Amino acid sequence: MPRVLLIAPAGAPPIEQDLAAQGVPVIAHSEPSRLVADAVRGEAGVVVAWEPYPAAGLLQAFESLQQHAPLPVLLFTDDADVATLERALRSGVHAYVVKGYDPVRLRPLLQLARARFERDEAQRAAHADLADRFEERKLVERAKGILMREHQISEDEAFRQLRQVSMLGQQRVGTVSRRVIDAARDADAVNRAGQLRMLSQRLVKLYALRCARADAEQAGRLQVEAARRVSEIVAGLGQSLSQATFGDLLEGVDQAWSALQPALQGRPQVDRLPAADAAAERLLVAADALTTALESASPLRTLAVVNRAGRQRMLSQRLAKQALLGALCDGPVAQSAAADAVRSVESFEQALRALQQAPLSSPEIRAQLEVAEQAWRELLTGLGDAFAADGRSRIAVASEHLLDRFERLTALYARAAQSLLERG
Repeated sequence: MPRVLLIAPAGAPPIEQDLAAQGVPVIAHSEPSRLVADAVRGEAGVVVAWEPYPAAGLLQAFESLQQHAPLPVLLFTDDADVATLERALRSGVHAYVVKGYDPVRLRPLLQLARARFERDEAQRAAHADLADRFEERKLVERAKGILMREHQISEDEAFRQLRQVSMLGQQRVGTVSRRVIDAARDADAVNRAGQLRMLSQRLVKLYALRCARADAEQAGRLQVEAARRVSEIVAGLGQSLSQATFGDLLEGVDQAWSALQPALQGRPQVDRLPAADAAAERLLVAADALTTALESASPLRTLAVVNRAGRQRMLSQRLAKQALLGALCDGPVAQSAAADAVRSVESFEQALRALQQAPLSSPEIRAQLEVAEQAWRELLTGLGDAFAADGRSRIAVASEHLLDRFERLTALYARAAQSLLERG
């Protein structure tokens, strides 16, 4: 017979002595306020309680017991009210005995409570297993959709890959599916936050082109589109990211974007360029902090490559912006832009070499890297012509070409980072 945790206030029958006479040991006396703690600490196999009219506190203690340290519960009472009976059963009482205390019935009633407890536990386990299977099915469907979309494969092939990795890793298919979903979410978040860095520089570059009247009409359209994209990304990240984890960084991005918008509005003027650039730098810093935090928070190690490729997008626009600032502005602004441009070139080429040596690669990635390097050389060639109108147009075209190459590369790296084999 199990050991008993007894709740028997003053006026209760001699339950402990009657249990002892039946060969059932009482290991401890308890009360509602410490029932769960006593159950966790002790080695009780069943709770026996006597309460003429069960109060809410006792029933709440039974409910908490079933949540934290489930045990069979046998309750003796004088309360024959049906509502109390129903509340007691919902709270986890397995044998509710009304005006029926009798020492000779103790052993059968204990066995009844245990039998009902075991039945309830079996049903709970079955329900939990059914819920887990349903949840796993949803995870598998989502993971298959991601693999089908990102790798252009059939549904059958996507499921085959999930099954293969689950067998190799000796994990459930649902566990592998969750990894795929988490990887897609993390890679997308880093990609979008990284786009904010690029767009901060792109907006000023386009504003500078409008000031220089170099493809001003097209630059205006692109500036409107870039601003719309920033707003969409900021709103989307605000909805998808955890406020508890990233709320302060999201707020920093939002504040920096709110400060930059008015600096870019109205008729473009060269004398407003430095203020617009300073506001864009604040957005760049805020977006970079968010991107770095997202990369660090993810278990996906390959996100570092996605982040690096995304940063090249920013540098493509930053370098073009710096060349235009150096040509359009005077004095310290032009000198600072020239010095910054040298650092941008160094940073870009260092990252380009790192990407060429990165283990996360494929024939498509290597081919795109070659094209991107050619686009980079084209931009470098055009930087010296920033003081001429046609030279500024060439810088605009070359920087757009380079941006397009690294947009594609970043997407390829993000897709590769989500690969099941990369995550295994």
